[in-house]
Amino acid sequence: MTASGVHRICLALPTHRECAATITALAAEAAHAIDHFGVDVVYLILDSTDAATFDRHAVAVRAIGVRAALTVLHLDEETQRGFLTEVIARARHPQPELIMELMLPAAVSYGACTNRAFLIAAALGCDSVHRRDSDIEFQTHGGGPLFPVHHEVPALGRPAAEVAAHVSAVDLDPADRDKPVVTVGASYLGEMSVDIGEIKLMNPEVYHDIVSLWAAEGTSEEDKRELVAESFVGAAGESFVEDRSTLCLVDPMRVDMGNISYHRVHEEVPLPPMAETIGSDYFLIHLVPDSGLPGVLHNRHVVNRHTPERRTEAAFHPYHLRLAKFFLSMRYLHVIYQRLREEGGALLDPDHRLRAERVAAIVRDSADLDPTPNIRRLDQLERAYRTLGGRYAVFAGHLAARREQLLAEAARDMRHFALLIDAWAPLVAAAKDTAPLRRPGAAAGPW
Repeated sequence: MTASGVHRICLALPTHRECAATITALAAEAAHAIDHFGVDVVYLILDSTDAATFDRHAVAVRAIGVRAALTVLHLDEETQRGFLTEVIARARHPQPELIMELMLPAAVSYGACTNRAFLIAAALGCDSVHRRDSDIEFQTHGGGPLFPVHHEVPALGRPAAEVAAHVSAVDLDPADRDKPVVTVGASYLGEMSVDIGEIKLMNPEVYHDIVSLWAAEGTSEEDKRELVAESFVGAAGESFVEDRSTLCLVDPMRVDMGNISYHRVHEEVPLPPMAETIGSDYFLIHLVPDSGLPGVLHNRHVVNRHTPERRTEAAFHPYHLRLAKFFLSMRYLHVIYQRLREEGGALLDPDHRLRAERVAAIVRDSADLDPTPNIRRLDQLERAYRTLGGRYAVFAGHLAARREQLLAEAARDMRHFALLIDAWAPLVAAAKDTAPLRRPGAAAGPW
């Protein structure tokens, strides 16, 4: 919140691919938030692209109209590193190099880039973070775009009892209505969130064998079929007629990280910093409802589109490696999610804040799980890819060669995540004490 009492929000766009059109579209969403709700908006673009792409993005940024309530920050990785260096130093963590690696790894990390947005939003005094993806478009209705922020800003941070009067439906235990609404989100339409449609067309049985690896240990075959049917398709088949919103404990399967917003919880627990792992940014989507914190689920779904570079030969092996690491991470995350559900309200303190130390303990314990189920996952994945032949069979060979490394990394990732949870409160406090070179209200520019 600003000194004048105006709420400040952070509209965050992490990207490692060309997305000039998305940059322009999100600027319009920022303007919508300002015009309809009187908030200040920090439009934060965390850009990990090459120099030429960054320059094209900068052209789109410069075209955004200047207004007092809007700050546009387009930050390359060098600038982000400078900010993190100061924050980590202020936090006085005993392993600064490791924290930097977890916050800004050399490899792609969906969780780490969003964690950087969380810290920068804290430094700028933002009340909430509204996360979008670089490969989305907005639905249109009645001649204009459907901005998710329209549902997010009015609900976030308010007691659920107040929000109940302004939503279409309420599906929340009365005991939870004194808690704040900490998340608002929806899903997506269009192409699958994971780019494996080619496999489904080539061999539906192999597609089932691969996607079912997402299931927890002991899942029945019938439940696996249901999981496969609803995986990675978002809100497919749902068309927008009018706004609908439900106050509830938000089902993680009904929202997407490209269409999500958070109040307060992102300053209490970070996301897993796992590198080269699809889905590494979904942890809070589970933690929030598991702890009994309310949210709002709405129907302003974004439109997912696969950008061309994702389907090049150069991108094929890295992409499928990220998918394989996602399946291996689920060995640990399923157990973590189950324990979080069992803890329930015990994860919250009397002020309804997340007890980070309890979450960290659960994550840390998971690192010692028996890796045998992941050995079976790799076996099944290799067989599936070899059955598909061609470049998929070549990738199976790459998996086989990295087997021991991948198994070790999956457990290590949980230890590193627990370490980052422990470090998060000091990092957030340090970020709030780190003055940016450009204050909100300034023109677009570097840190």
